[in-house]
Amino acid sequence: MTSRSWAAAALFACGVGQSWADSAMVSADPDSPRLQYAATLVTDLLRDRGWRIQIGKVWPAEPGKSLIVMFWPDAADPAKKELFERLRVRTKIAPEGFSLRRRALGDLTYLDIYSQGDAGAMYGGLELAEQIRTLGVEGVVDTDRDPYMPMRGVKFNVPLDLRTPSYSDMSDAGQQNIGTVWDFEFWREYLDQLARHRYNFVSLWNLHPFPSMVKVPEFPQVALNDVWRSNLAFAEDYSTRTTDVVSPAMLADKTIVRRLTIAEKIAFWRRVMEHAHDRNIDFYIVTWNVYTYGVDGKYGITDSIENPKTRDYFRASVREMFRTYPLLRGIGLTAGENMGEVHMYSGGVDSFDAKENWLFATYGEGVLDAARAEPNRQFWLIHRQHESRAQDIVSTFKPVIEQPNIDFVFSFKYAQAHALSSTTQTFHRGYLESLGDRKTLWTIRNDDALLLRWAAPDFVREFVKNIPHEQSRGFYYGSDNWIPGRDFLTRHPPGLKGRLEVDKHWLHTLLWGRLGYDPTLDNARVAALIGLRFPGIDGARMLDAWQNASMIYPLVTGFHWADFDFQWYIEGSRSRPGPARTESGFHSVDTFINQPVHPGTDNIPIPTYVAAIEKGIVPRGTTPFEVADAIDARVAAAEKALASVAMSNNGNIAEATATLDDILMMIQLGKHYAAKIRGATELELYRATRKPIHRQHAIAHLDRAAEFARHYASRASSTYGPRIWTNRVGHVDFTEFAAGARADIEIARAPLK
Repeated sequence: MTSRSWAAAALFACGVGQSWADSAMVSADPDSPRLQYAATLVTDLLRDRGWRIQIGKVWPAEPGKSLIVMFWPDAADPAKKELFERLRVRTKIAPEGFSLRRRALGDLTYLDIYSQGDAGAMYGGLELAEQIRTLGVEGVVDTDRDPYMPMRGVKFNVPLDLRTPSYSDMSDAGQQNIGTVWDFEFWREYLDQLARHRYNFVSLWNLHPFPSMVKVPEFPQVALNDVWRSNLAFAEDYSTRTTDVVSPAMLADKTIVRRLTIAEKIAFWRRVMEHAHDRNIDFYIVTWNVYTYGVDGKYGITDSIENPKTRDYFRASVREMFRTYPLLRGIGLTAGENMGEVHMYSGGVDSFDAKENWLFATYGEGVLDAARAEPNRQFWLIHRQHESRAQDIVSTFKPVIEQPNIDFVFSFKYAQAHALSSTTQTFHRGYLESLGDRKTLWTIRNDDALLLRWAAPDFVREFVKNIPHEQSRGFYYGSDNWIPGRDFLTRHPPGLKGRLEVDKHWLHTLLWGRLGYDPTLDNARVAALIGLRFPGIDGARMLDAWQNASMIYPLVTGFHWADFDFQWYIEGSRSRPGPARTESGFHSVDTFINQPVHPGTDNIPIPTYVAAIEKGIVPRGTTPFEVADAIDARVAAAEKALASVAMSNNGNIAEATATLDDILMMIQLGKHYAAKIRGATELELYRATRKPIHRQHAIAHLDRAAEFARHYASRASSTYGPRIWTNRVGHVDFTEFAAGARADIEIARAPLK
């Protein structure tokens, strides 16, 4: 950048009621949207603190106390090496890293941000703004940061249209947000928040996005105009393979949510990706296979991998997706849900080979077509390790791997569907052995904390540090049960409905992004941010309550474990009926007795514990009673901290009230599950020993569990409504939750057979 362009970017801020000598300047490249975004945050912060912004004044106006903030995104420039070394600046700063330096020359203070690109400089500006907000200008300290995980993204199942559904459309969250994802103002706010939390990519997931996003020259009639939503409901008990979920009747009885031509749709997504790029956020499109929603049999296309027309269509669609969107970073694929069950051999044909051959002939050849046409552009192809084998993938996709301008990346589901279960996960260990020296982009799924505002920085920090770092490209975090659009549920307090889900769950979202970027981010900073969010409330005390209540989730799910989203949802105590072994899907006391524990914990399953006690053996590990005690300890700590959190009328009272209500609901959940685990253990002891005292204890514990469930259900119903349709576990009915907990007592009272 030239000195002239730096001067053109200079912004002068002068304190209201002060002399011009007490002034500040913020200077950033006007041609960089990322730097201008960060610089604007800093200047807006000064304005909010009473500074008056002036442009074009001579600097400094007169001798006196002055502040200069400068962005230097060229710290890797060899020509400036000597200068930067003299200023104590690191000459080796990682991509997206930065150095913030404070230096004083008499009454003149410099706050300089050094990086090797505008992404790192933007993050440095965000850090500076946050230090000023939490510590004041005088509290700004020298700070060096390089990203811990290079990639930090979100998983967003995008409900594009009735005709091109995502995996999560079968839910209130899906249906309520079809219009949201075609609203640019939503994406502007969403992407700005992600940038502030240090996320650098968004993965959009859809079963078959092509008809809603591109017009393929070879298959032009497939492209869809307008955005549809059906007036008829999806079937709740749909196949987990998500086949045939859209019926002809649903297509016939629809509402047009937005009238957009395919050209207007393309312009919309280009605009979204451009704004994302301006915030250092890349976009990826990820699909499951083989789905042809929206095609309706045109051109002879079907969902058979043996159909050559289908193969040609997918290859052309992948190529066209890249051609249509110059800022699209990559495409991800799944050897997935609608490619048939995996059997080692079927009629002498290895089904792994059949799947991989089709995927290479479509996605592989499609990205190769795009890469060869634009040799100066870098492309990504993400291959999920899902119903496939690493050795087959590497062998089949060798031409893609060898293409110089394609990054071929593996992805693996790190914690199955439940990240909020244990900081130690085990499912990847055999996978890493098969991977060799290739790195992985981890899927981290949250299908646990959907309604309530969860936040436990100690858990997230330890979780992130436990991810095998040397084998990691990074991670993306999100849900299949929920869509992070706009809040459509909140009834109380009024005025919050319609806000972004990432705004409602601001701290949950912040923790995974910020701790993925910098695991050294400490609780003092988190508490300070809480204090700023809720003026007048002691942030440290609120964090203490919030974190202890949130830790109920991993304590319960670490003991009551199920791999997949449709098998367990803690906030509803339910799953699909099959995994629950109950007609409603409610997880009864019997379900709690028979459910396994998370393999990354030392928790002892109830049957194992009871069998050991019968033999007079002291079992090694954490017993069910000790798990219940740990839950109650968190409950007690949360209640104690909450009692010292004084509500303030200094602003943001509605959100503060809603957050405290969510913490109270988590506390009630904890009390319920602690009592239920004790009751389940006592009931199994009674069944094994026939000693009446165990039955008496079981009934007493389950009676307490039912009372806590009643309180939780009542509060959840008044806050969010009595009945919520989730994607993977169906309707969560809080009245049924309370009734199911009461029915547990009758199970305990039933005579033994």
